Amino acid sequence: MKDFFELRNHGTDTRREVLAGMTTFVASMYIILLNPAILQSAGMPYSASLTATVLVSAFSSILMGLYTNSPLLVAPGMSLNQLVAVAVTRAHGVGYETALGCVFYAGVIYLVLLSVDRRRRLIHGIPRMLRFGLAGGIGLFIALLGLGSGGFIVVGPEGGLRLGAFHPGNLTFLVGLAVTSVMVVRKTAAAFLWGVALTTLMACPIGRWWVHPLAPEPVVVWQGLARWPDFSLLWQLDLVGAAHLIHWPLILVLLFSCLFDSMATCVGVSEAGDLVDHRGEPRNLVEGLRASAIAVVTAGVLGTSPATPFIESSTGVRSGGRTGLTAVVAGLLFLPFLFLSPLLSLVPALATAPVLVLAGVFMLKPMIYVRWERFDDAIPFFMAMILMPLTHSITHGIIWGCLSWTLLKAACGKYRQIPPALLGLDAMALFLLFNLEIFGH
Repeated sequence: MKDFFELRNHGTDTRREVLAGMTTFVASMYIILLNPAILQSAGMPYSASLTATVLVSAFSSILMGLYTNSPLLVAPGMSLNQLVAVAVTRAHGVGYETALGCVFYAGVIYLVLLSVDRRRRLIHGIPRMLRFGLAGGIGLFIALLGLGSGGFIVVGPEGGLRLGAFHPGNLTFLVGLAVTSVMVVRKTAAAFLWGVALTTLMACPIGRWWVHPLAPEPVVVWQGLARWPDFSLLWQLDLVGAAHLIHWPLILVLLFSCLFDSMATCVGVSEAGDLVDHRGEPRNLVEGLRASAIAVVTAGVLGTSPATPFIESSTGVRSGGRTGLTAVVAGLLFLPFLFLSPLLSLVPALATAPVLVLAGVFMLKPMIYVRWERFDDAIPFFMAMILMPLTHSITHGIIWGCLSWTLLKAACGKYRQIPPALLGLDAMALFLLFNLEIFGH
């Protein structure tokens, strides 16, 4: 195992990789319950969607680890599941079986696209300064998610963000953030895992012995030990119905959304975690995207929304994960929850929130490489970085980063700094912008 994952060459060991895999799983396990809840609005049975989510997450993460030796966890993506749900509920005549067929076709085209691009022009079409922007944007995005999950940041009456009123929930989050930060600074082993465990314990009295109008219900809830898996969504995709011409806009939106999300996450986490090769390129990026494409195909077959590399993988990288063993461990940890999903209610969102905030801080490291006096570099970097958290979309960050880079470089006459493949990405970006509005996403 040490030789297969090349642990020594990457400056790590089995213990560190296992702890990193556990950290990544704990930060991402919310998707097991949340993904079925979102897809339920599209008519997909909750229990069957939960089973499909677990299977896809386990298979895809293990595949990513074994095939690419990368520490990225792969699971059904949040923005992508909302896109599928909205497409089914708002588009006339699209059932979830047809939507699953669209997911399958998007994954197949994704694979074909990667196979045709043998010179990897599409992969290397994103300039390095934009890659730094993607890393920083993912960092801000994941930190904002953590601050929101902890109740520290809330949506105000006017629609903007503001500090939340103090109550037992966000006070517990702040204490958990402080304790976890101290452990990280002191380089305590498994600091993130200890932070989640301690914050969960501190959250137990909330809603029981520590009641507040803003936190009236218990956040740590016992909902039972086990539940049988439901495999009724397997092979329920409608390939004939999805092949109709009317559904191809949805297929292409899913394709480009998966491509942009996967590319941004792979690049961003690699740049922030120094997971790069001798040329400074993200390590095994092509293989990572190919594994992501296979995960999309698998999601359609097993009965859930498209899978994509998770930005929460940065928590495992921050904990020392450097190889595919981290992803394999994280993937294996999904499998028991085919039966033990009720236990997930014992770890509330505010317990994992401090970990997300600190992982976001870690992801901002590439900002030190920005030449702020070069505005034709700094402005696209800023657009890619700031729009991810503001729009809650990785896709929008990469869209506006690419478009602004092309516009500014062309305006300055620096045509050689516009890779030909970037023009292709720009075309995809414009297509996505138009069609995402149609699908209401």
